[in-house]
Amino acid sequence: MSFRDKGVRKACWDSRDRYWACLDLPGIQRDHCLELRRLYELACPGHWVKHFDRKRQYMEFQERIHSVGLREPATLSSCPALDTPLTRRHRVYSEVVFT
Repeated sequence: MSFRDKGVRKACWDSRDRYWACLDLPGIQRDHCLELRRLYELACPGHWVKHFDRKRQYMEFQERIHSVGLREPATLSSCPALDTPLTRRHRVYSEVVFT
């Protein structure tokens, strides 16, 4: 389902932006933004909310990567858990450094 009315789309984007602005405020607990979150979910269809939430998580991840950097990629020999047949098939990605 997509909105054909530009005003309805704009209302969705505005409610998303107000919610994200609340989350970006320094020293604010996420609990204080719950009312804005509720309005955001009412103004936007569910699949848009899911998309925007994933987009925000990815943008935060990119910001951490650029500001903090990555560790060296893990090797199979450095992690005994990765030597099992089940997990060996999975790729080993670099880890984000949180300091």
